[in-house]
Amino acid sequence: MERVSNVTRADAAAAVRNPLAFVAARWTPAPRTVQRAALSALVMSVVIVVTGGAVRLTGSGLGCPTWPKCTDDSLTATSEMGVHGYIEFGNRLLTYVLCAAVGWAIIAARSRKPYRRGLTRLGWAQFWIVMGNAVLGGIVVLVGLNPYTVAAHFLLSSALIAVATVMWQRTREGDAAPRPLVGKAVQQLVWCLVAASVLLIAAGTVVTGAGPHAGDSSEVARMPLDWETVSKLHAVLAWIVVTLTFALWFVLKAVDAPRGPLGRTRELFVILLLQGAVGYVQYFTELPEMLVGAHMFGSCVMWIWVLRVLLSLRERPEDTPAALPAREPDSAGVPVAGPR
Repeated sequence: MERVSNVTRADAAAAVRNPLAFVAARWTPAPRTVQRAALSALVMSVVIVVTGGAVRLTGSGLGCPTWPKCTDDSLTATSEMGVHGYIEFGNRLLTYVLCAAVGWAIIAARSRKPYRRGLTRLGWAQFWIVMGNAVLGGIVVLVGLNPYTVAAHFLLSSALIAVATVMWQRTREGDAAPRPLVGKAVQQLVWCLVAASVLLIAAGTVVTGAGPHAGDSSEVARMPLDWETVSKLHAVLAWIVVTLTFALWFVLKAVDAPRGPLGRTRELFVILLLQGAVGYVQYFTELPEMLVGAHMFGSCVMWIWVLRVLLSLRERPEDTPAALPAREPDSAGVPVAGPR
């Protein structure tokens, strides 16, 4: 077993000054470890959305009536608050688990050799989105579950999922210039699919804001819109996304595209059909909570696969040493040329 050197006073000072650089200088994770760290952050970003939906669907949105404490006198939920307080406080605690997963992804990316600045920045982007969404979640409570703040809370969570998905994909690629696998017309079609998916998700938040699940048993303001009308608009956008996906699959087959884009598109089409089935069943059965929760989970999975389709349109192999020397940051975080 290799002997671990003693930590000197200078090492301790360096660890305090720049702990990430200190860890990176003494640990090199395997590529699979970096991938798993990025995947764990992505999984937790979906879990926090689903548990947040459970808070709303169980009427526990104001189980902790204030923020950052649970009550004016207690940081945590108390027995007097009942099950709703524990559900809401439990969801708040999961934010720390999400932070831990994102932190693990940042540390793994920062310690990877050779150092990849872009990968680490994607990890930090997730961290700041989580922090911003935590503050926004507190505002949601303080304003009594205002539907517009609830919608913004979900949209920011979707942005977190997007960044986490990109980071997970980038851990399995190199830093060479991306090489397109399909033509310009196909790329434009996929961007139309992405735009339609964003509109679909945004419309879903409006359906939620105008619908019956306000998030608490008390009187909570709703968006002043006809729920039937916005639900039909949401369904129209869903069919547009399905149509674009089917058209993309047909075009990819016609141009004999690589297996990657074709496979991701086929998977997305199946996910959309399942998501649509859940959506119609919940609509005609007066929105049972379990189906609404399943639909929220499906929305996250759909968004991930839309992004996977987009990212599958190009490949980024590893840089060759001749093309780009390995670069390693020094203790101050400044990249320096590695050994040639």
